[in-house]
Amino acid sequence: MKPLVDVPWPPPPIVTERLILRHTKNQDRSGLAELLSSEIVQAYLGGPQHTREQLEELIPDDPNTRPGIFAVERAGEFIGRITIQRRDPAWPHHVRDEGNEVEIGYEFHPTSWGEGIATEATRAALGWIAETLPGEPVVLTTQVANERSIRLAQRLGFVEVERFTAYGAEQWFGQLVRPS
Repeated sequence: MKPLVDVPWPPPPIVTERLILRHTKNQDRSGLAELLSSEIVQAYLGGPQHTREQLEELIPDDPNTRPGIFAVERAGEFIGRITIQRRDPAWPHHVRDEGNEVEIGYEFHPTSWGEGIATEATRAALGWIAETLPGEPVVLTTQVANERSIRLAQRLGFVEVERFTAYGAEQWFGQLVRPS
């Protein structure tokens, strides 16, 4: 993970019709621990790396540890996060020779699945990227088996660049195509 170091952080909150995207806060710790320890949420991300109890201990009091992590809040409750980072040039699979593309990822509590929350939140984050890092290529990687994630990516304007195997599974690598 290569954090965004070339942007002012934290930005003002992004408010959509149903959501607020903002930097993470102390009150997000429990929801973040639940998200990161969830078998269903982490199923296509290699599975949980820690138990919820371990995460409660590991997550710092101020979880806003680096630029590029938006907490997603609905009705005052943490429901997920969007992570924006630079794709490390040492990693394979890029859309430009020097790498360092902007890469976006998303994780949401299953209670918010199927309601368009991920689409709304990710679209808002992509708007922030377009304003903050204009002209930068934006990429996304997800497991091919995660059909919901691929459908979301395609709905948002990502097109498949290639597939490759990593972490023991076939991966889908896409790039955002912005309308001209």
